[in-house]
Amino acid sequence: QVQLVESGGGSVQAGESLRLSCAASGYADGNYCVAWFRQSPGKDRAGVAVIHTQTNTSSYANSVKGRFTISQDSAKNMVYLQLDSLKPEDTAMYYCAARQSSYCYPFVLTASSIFDYWGQGTQVTVSS
Repeated sequence: QVQLVESGGGSVQAGESLRLSCAASGYADGNYCVAWFRQSPGKDRAGVAVIHTQTNTSSYANSVKGRFTISQDSAKNMVYLQLDSLKPEDTAMYYCAARQSSYCYPFVLTASSIFDYWGQGTQVTVSS
């Protein structure tokens, strides 16, 4: 059973940065898509970025391209999301999610239901 634990959220001013971490355990092998989703009150959960644990390929939502960076430390089973140039509209609960797969197609960012494992989330609040 895969378990995911997020950390690193907080309250910042617009333009500042945060780094979110997702600690994973229980991987069956090295082939997982690990994604970050976010959800703010009254809105649907939206994909932000995804990375494949074996190939290191990644994809981003258009709304965060050039500002957010997803990365991983395979040896530690950690996935990170660097959030730069934060905007008030980035305020949301950020979730880490994983699914076992040999490839991460970009469309998975629009399909949260196909992810099997979820963390509890970490709150990011950006004030203007």
